[in-house]
Amino acid sequence: MLKPGMFISDRYEIIDKVGSGGMADVYKARDQRLNRFVAIKVLKPEYSSDKSFVNKFRGEAQSAAGLSHPNIVNVYDVGDDSGLHFIVMELVEGITLKRFIERKGKLEVKEAVGIGIQIAQGMEAAHDNHIIHRDIKPQNIIISRDGKVKVTDFGIAKATNSNTITSNAMGSVHYLSPEQARGGYSDEKSDIYSLGVTLYEMLSGKVPFAGDNTVSVALLHIQGEAMPLRELDPEIPISIDKIVQKCMQKRPERRYHTASELIADLKKAIANPDGDFVQIPAFVATDSPTINLSDDLSRIKNGAYLDEDLRDTKNLQTSKLIEDEDEELDTVDSKVEKFFLVGSIVTVVILGIAIIVLVIWFLSSRVDNNNPDPGTNTEMTLTPTPIVTEAPTGPLTGATYTVPDVVGLKEEDAKALILSKDATALVMSEEDYSDKFAVGEVIEQYPNAGNDRELGSEIIITISTGPEAFEIPNVYGLTEEQADKKLTELGLVVVHEYPKSDEIESGRVISTTPERQTKVVKGDTVTVNVSSGSENTQVVVPNLIGLTEKEAATKLTEAGLVKGNVTLETSDTFKKGEVTYQSNTAGLKVNSGTVVDINISTGPAANSGNVSYVGEVVIDVNPFDYVGDGEAEIILEMEGNGETANIFEGVLSVGDFPLTVPVVGENANVGTVRMYVDGDLFIMPGDTEATTWTVEFEAVEE
Repeated sequence: MLKPGMFISDRYEIIDKVGSGGMADVYKARDQRLNRFVAIKVLKPEYSSDKSFVNKFRGEAQSAAGLSHPNIVNVYDVGDDSGLHFIVMELVEGITLKRFIERKGKLEVKEAVGIGIQIAQGMEAAHDNHIIHRDIKPQNIIISRDGKVKVTDFGIAKATNSNTITSNAMGSVHYLSPEQARGGYSDEKSDIYSLGVTLYEMLSGKVPFAGDNTVSVALLHIQGEAMPLRELDPEIPISIDKIVQKCMQKRPERRYHTASELIADLKKAIANPDGDFVQIPAFVATDSPTINLSDDLSRIKNGAYLDEDLRDTKNLQTSKLIEDEDEELDTVDSKVEKFFLVGSIVTVVILGIAIIVLVIWFLSSRVDNNNPDPGTNTEMTLTPTPIVTEAPTGPLTGATYTVPDVVGLKEEDAKALILSKDATALVMSEEDYSDKFAVGEVIEQYPNAGNDRELGSEIIITISTGPEAFEIPNVYGLTEEQADKKLTELGLVVVHEYPKSDEIESGRVISTTPERQTKVVKGDTVTVNVSSGSENTQVVVPNLIGLTEKEAATKLTEAGLVKGNVTLETSDTFKKGEVTYQSNTAGLKVNSGTVVDINISTGPAANSGNVSYVGEVVIDVNPFDYVGDGEAEIILEMEGNGETANIFEGVLSVGDFPLTVPVVGENANVGTVRMYVDGDLFIMPGDTEATTWTVEFEAVEE
């Protein structure tokens, strides 16, 4: 196995392995010579030992290398290096059409037609160069990041002028043309059939034929009829439905003869979706012998899909019909075996009865001619044998029965009811999501109940797998109304809880139960947790600096906060007893009940050699206009730094004035003194501004 860093032909540096098919591994590499990324398909060792196969591998790659078209993955180089046989191709970054369909379920009509036109344009370029792809399927179509559609994997295609023209249908059985399924000759019209199946899947989200194994699917391509697209979705235009039907005709001559014809009709369908311009040729009777379905089955089982030269290779004993499916060709559904066995018996019985009737008629006519009855004049007319205009495609007898209604029944009950009406019916099962029907019940059937159906025909029933699971969307942070709308639109049942949250504002979604991106189905209940606000009320921290311990405690209590630890420290700035530090900055919002620690000044440190500033103020005005005691408070404000200090607080009376109050200042600046009487700032009668006194300080060394 190649590993990153290894080189092929001293030119292509392996970057990484990006895929693996039935015959080859695919690597991303860098072309060192041209400095570009490429894709390299390396033939697997079990095929490299077969010279005949290697020659074909190289020849087909060289044929594909001659193609250059915007809708085809270009082939740059082909070669071998130390036993490794490889093809170097254009590296297309993108997604396969198969994955694109799986993601979207089914495509919009215009989108599907646009992709179909680009695929057909790539096929047209290949057919013009006498190259048949023979493996057109969504897995081999890449949609690049810029929206360009490219057909890839011409590794199994052959030039039509090759000496060997047997089928090499190693692609998926779901997209095989009937002639490929039989192992017969295939040409451009085989690619057109496969493109028709691809269009069918793009428009409906599913392949037209499904079965328990590859053999039953291959037989359906030969004899089955796909349900018309408009029966699956009435919104699909009639022109598109008829284009797909024409592509998927059983007989090649009834299909589009060239890709260019198909492109023309697809473009018309875009401009005139309801137009009646698609002409499917009427069937013309031929002398072809009746197709023997037992032979078809035998050829399928014995590997008629594989090239004759490939069948001789020992390593192909375990070859697969398709690269990306694990279904083997050595088993046949027991119901299919029973189908052919019963059909053969019925045919023999009918032939026997017909012979007996003819013998009786012949004998009776001889008796009547030998013994004529003169009283009668009866003429016998033998009904002419009807002319078969088309070779029968299965053991159908022409007898019909009324299809029963099986919608809503369990799968086994539905099959039993159908087989009770027609023991030879080929009952095919498909699966789909359903919000209405329980797991295992029939969602829909084809044909619908009440229709007449020939004995031995296939019946398709679709079985419910239950509601489709999806992820709970992210509604975190949305308002309650926005979240409810988003969830209920998905069919979920919404209930609410309202927890507290300090991080998410009130009215917005905190979370859901189950959590976002959890898989749920329609009808499941989702609890939306909506914030009812913060668990703690936010309050503003007050400014405590310069207050006494008692004042600070009062401020904290009023704000809904709690006084915490008190630490004593010396201070040259703050007087003894004042707050010098608080643990929470003033002005910030915190939760109510938060504990705030403070530091209290013990005054300057002892023997610090500091200078004190002393002075005094004389209050020479009697502030009282009544007889008796009153509350007085005298406040000092220092110039410069604006610091304030309470220099007197107490009870005074008229007889205390003039009042001398000693003052200790913070510096040599002048101080201003104001007085409060009974809580009001003192203003001299007749003045409009507060009465003030000035204090000058004298420096005193301690």
